[in-house]
Amino acid sequence: METFEAMQKRQQSRFFAELGGEALMPGWPYRLIDERRSFNVAPMVREESKAYFEKHGIQWHRHANHALSSQVCCVNFLMPLARRPESLAALVQAAIGGERPTMLPVEDGVDGTPRYVGFEWIGVADHLREGSSSGSRTRGAHATAADATVRFECGGIAETLLIEWKYTERYGAPISKSGNATRTKRYADIAFWPHGPIRSDLELTLDDFYYEPFYQLLRQQMLAFHMQKMKEQGADRVSVLHISPAGNKALRKVTSPTLRRFGEDVFAVWKHLLVDPTSFVSCSTESLFGPLLDKAADDDVEWARYLKRRYAFLEIPDSDRKE
Repeated sequence: METFEAMQKRQQSRFFAELGGEALMPGWPYRLIDERRSFNVAPMVREESKAYFEKHGIQWHRHANHALSSQVCCVNFLMPLARRPESLAALVQAAIGGERPTMLPVEDGVDGTPRYVGFEWIGVADHLREGSSSGSRTRGAHATAADATVRFECGGIAETLLIEWKYTERYGAPISKSGNATRTKRYADIAFWPHGPIRSDLELTLDDFYYEPFYQLLRQQMLAFHMQKMKEQGADRVSVLHISPAGNKALRKVTSPTLRRFGEDVFAVWKHLLVDPTSFVSCSTESLFGPLLDKAADDDVEWARYLKRRYAFLEIPDSDRKE
């Protein structure tokens, strides 16, 4: 059976064939030459994303010219909503339930007007002690970053969501051991309860988390925990929202041998490890964006058509959209 990754490579190759062979790296039908890298971004936010990343010192990932880039995928789906707080509110409500929230600005765009989605968010303060000797950090490189973030108010509570975005990723082997000493020194005393989000009654150590995607989940959950503890940007609550295609079954594999005793689904296991399981939510891309794109307003029709044409996995029956 064709894997989800192979299926997306085939579909993306077909999509990019419309650009012409001169735009593609020889032998790579789903990777653009550097001069055409911007064509990986949806046309309605192509210039805005470039200017926004430059304004805020955000670094594009090394594979930003790759059609399967999850960073680019996140921008294509979420950046158009940065100017659409009502549509964004509907998306947040679909993800976490409850009443329709009132979205709050994250930061200003290039034109000085508010943006309701921030990208490569590392927090205002260096909660995880990842800064250089000078204390500086770069969004998108060498520091724990959520792919995106949103802020909102609901029922008198100010909340922040850190969004982790996945596309075709799958994992297996442990991360490189060469950096484990530094990681342990940095995170050991801020990971486990009461100084961190992970339960301290399960006889776990940091070594058990040195497998992706658990290592990423750990860092993002620690970032959320300590942002909430410090009430960063006035947030009473900070949670992590994970978004990935329902068809990417390989992503859900439990890669850490020690953590397999808690279950077979990585996201169900992750919630079990948390002191507050409600601080983590996992949703499929289809369940969140399918209904939103189907009801796209006039200003968003072009964007909806682009996403459905490029990311064909969105075009599935309504009955199959739930995880």
